[in-house]
Amino acid sequence: MNQAAVTRFPLTGDVERSLEVSLRGVDELLPQEEWAQKLARSQATGQPLRIKLGLDPTAPDIHLGHTVVLNKMRQLQDLGHQVIFLIGDFTTLIGDPSGRNSTRPPLTAEQIKANAETYYTQAAKVLDPSRTEIRYNSEWCDKLGARGMIELAAKYTVARMMERNDFHQRFTDGSSISLHEFLYPLLQGYDSVALKSDLELGGTDQKFNLLMGRHLQQEWGQEPQCVLTMPLLVGLDGVDKMSKSKNNYIGITEDANSMFAKVLSISDTLMWDWYTLLSFKSLAEIAALKAEVAGGRNPKDAKVMLAKEITTRFHSAAAADAAEEDFHNRSKGGIPDEIPEVRLSGAPLGIGAVLKQAGLAPSTSEASRLIDGAGVRVDGSAVSDRGLKLDAGSYVVQVGKRKFARVLLD
Repeated sequence: MNQAAVTRFPLTGDVERSLEVSLRGVDELLPQEEWAQKLARSQATGQPLRIKLGLDPTAPDIHLGHTVVLNKMRQLQDLGHQVIFLIGDFTTLIGDPSGRNSTRPPLTAEQIKANAETYYTQAAKVLDPSRTEIRYNSEWCDKLGARGMIELAAKYTVARMMERNDFHQRFTDGSSISLHEFLYPLLQGYDSVALKSDLELGGTDQKFNLLMGRHLQQEWGQEPQCVLTMPLLVGLDGVDKMSKSKNNYIGITEDANSMFAKVLSISDTLMWDWYTLLSFKSLAEIAALKAEVAGGRNPKDAKVMLAKEITTRFHSAAAADAAEEDFHNRSKGGIPDEIPEVRLSGAPLGIGAVLKQAGLAPSTSEASRLIDGAGVRVDGSAVSDRGLKLDAGSYVVQVGKRKFARVLLD
C-alpha cells in the first residue's frame, strides 16, 4: 500500500484489538503498518477485507498442523472479514517445491479430484461454512493458456527466483530443478491477483510464495496484499514439524478416543505451544492457566483441558467427555506426569523389540507373553497382535498398570 497515496485512517481501540488478534501466535506479519491501515479502513468504511488461504489437495486428510492457519482464518473471520478457502487443484498438478530438496512428483488429475472432495469438508470443522468463500484456482489458471503463462513468467527474473532458499540449495548441491517448478510461486502469486486479496496466510515455509503475490498484484496495478506466516506446528515427537511422513500427527478425522489420547501424550513443554497455536482460549486465559501450573497445579489438568477442547472441536463435547472416561478406564488411571523418554531407531520396529529396547520387557519372548496377557498398550489402546510393527513416530507405551515409556521411533 502506498501510504502517501491513500487516506490514513485512525487506529481506534477496535482496530488495535483486531491487530492484537491478527498477531496472536504469528511468526511474521508483513508489513504490519499496512495491515493496521487496512483494518482501520475496513472499520471506517464497513467493507470487509479479503483474506486468502490456499491449500493444495496433496493428500485426502488434514491434520492439526494444517489447522494452525485455519484457526487464524477463523479468528479473522470472527472479526467480520471475508475469508477465501482456495483449493489449489491446478497448482497441485505442479507440486509445491517449498522446502523440498528434490522435484515433487505431480499427482494425477484423478488423485487431485478425490483429495479435493474431502478438503473443505474437513476445513469446515474450523471455519464457519456460511461465511466462507470456496474457490478453485483452475478457474483462472486454466484460462491463462500458453500466451498468458508466458506473460506471467515475464513478471519475474530467474535471478530473483534463485534467491529462494530451496532452489538455491538444490542448485548448489547439483540437484535437479525442473523448469515447471518455477511456475508454482508465480501461479500462487497470480491467485492473489485473481482474488484481489488483502491478506494471504501460510506457514513459514510459504513466505517466498506469499511475497510473490504482493509483487504480482503491484505488477497488475492492484494494492498489494499483506502477508501473515504462522509457525509450523511441532508434532507428537516434540522434535519435527507435524507430518504424515514422520507419523507424528493427529488427523482431524481420527476417532475421538485416539485424538484425546494423542494430545495427552505430548510433553508438558510442547503443550503451551499447542495452546497458543491450536486453542481458542484467549491469551489472558492461557497465561492464567500457565501461572497456575507454575504455582503448583498439576500440568496434566491443563493437558486434559486442551485434549478436551480439541476433541470437542472435531467431534462434540459429549464425545470428548466419553474419550476422557475411556482413556482413564483403559489406562487404569492415565499417563503419569513424568515418564521416561526413549529414542529408538530401525522403524518399522516390531512391538516385541520396542518393549525390550525401551526397557519395558526383559526379552522379546517375555514381551510376547505380556501381549498375550493383554498387558501392553500403545497410546492407550490394547495390543493383541504379536506381529504389530510401529512406524516412525511418537508413542506412549504401557506395560501393566505402572510401567510407561514415551518412545520416539526413527
